[in-house]
Amino acid sequence: MLLDSIKKLCALSGPSSYEDSVRDYLRGRAEAAGAVCREDGMGNLICEKKGAKPAPGKLMLAAHMDEVGLIIKRVTDEGYVKFACLGGIDRRVLIGKPVFLGKERVPGVIGLKAIHLTTVEERKKVPKLDELYIDIGASGREEAEKLTHIGDFAVFSDSITEFGNGMLKAKAIDDRLGCAVMIELLERDLPMDVTFAFTVQEEVGTRGAFGAAFSVTPEIALIIEGTTAADGPTTDVHRRVCYSGRGPVLPYMDGGTVYDRRLFDLLRDLAEEGNIPWQTKEYVSGGTDARAIQRTKTGIRVAAVSAAVRYLHSPSSIASILDFHNIETLAFRFIEAVADGRA
Repeated sequence: MLLDSIKKLCALSGPSSYEDSVRDYLRGRAEAAGAVCREDGMGNLICEKKGAKPAPGKLMLAAHMDEVGLIIKRVTDEGYVKFACLGGIDRRVLIGKPVFLGKERVPGVIGLKAIHLTTVEERKKVPKLDELYIDIGASGREEAEKLTHIGDFAVFSDSITEFGNGMLKAKAIDDRLGCAVMIELLERDLPMDVTFAFTVQEEVGTRGAFGAAFSVTPEIALIIEGTTAADGPTTDVHRRVCYSGRGPVLPYMDGGTVYDRRLFDLLRDLAEEGNIPWQTKEYVSGGTDARAIQRTKTGIRVAAVSAAVRYLHSPSSIASILDFHNIETLAFRFIEAVADGRA
């Protein structure tokens, strides 16, 4: 089931350049479903699944495996761990959050100077990154260095909760939901040959997608993503981007891509024909792997289907479970349409 796949993938640790556990899980399922898989030099997982109609190089689906996280850059004499961010993280969401370090999942908490030691002016500002640290309970540098090392990674706690009116709270919904949708589609009987590209390092500059697209060189690429749902009560209506629970988001443009107009129209038509609620971005922002894929070689036609995710790039991202299912349905209808020559 799709929701089970999303939960499993969100629980895995895989920040940018450390996607190994996510890739291993996806490869196991893809090969069990009859796909031919390979890993390229960047670490992208490229899986080719035969369908009813031969169509080599026609269609590629893409989703990124990496999540935002932290990278260890120093251990203090007192045994505290200093870090930098892997990907775009708002510093405000870091303070006091539980994290796990490295493959051994060493537990830690992101700490900050005690409030009674701060000045009035300091309390008015968001702390700088170099003022934060990870407390792993070590008594000093020697003990801390037995538990972690420079260049290791840290990720947010993997607590996952279903709550409210069909909502899911988890880390890494961006873009494990895309990976989950793709692996569920790959396990189906397909109307045409499809290449599934699970990409790396999207959160640090869409780095993996370029190599994956250059290798596959599809005519059409569909990117399945999570996007910012700035639909909170303190946000002006014209800046809310999109809304969780109102259906798949079909962007016509974002901060890195102007999407293929015919493919945008096709996705819209497929949604309306199938009674699938849909929305578009009301505020141009963000970016996806489409930015790199579109510009590969002589150019690739790109489209995207996204889930509206609240509190993106935080330990507690929230999105609608119904949106996930509608994205899977719409993506399969898109494959059928391409197979039928509608693209």
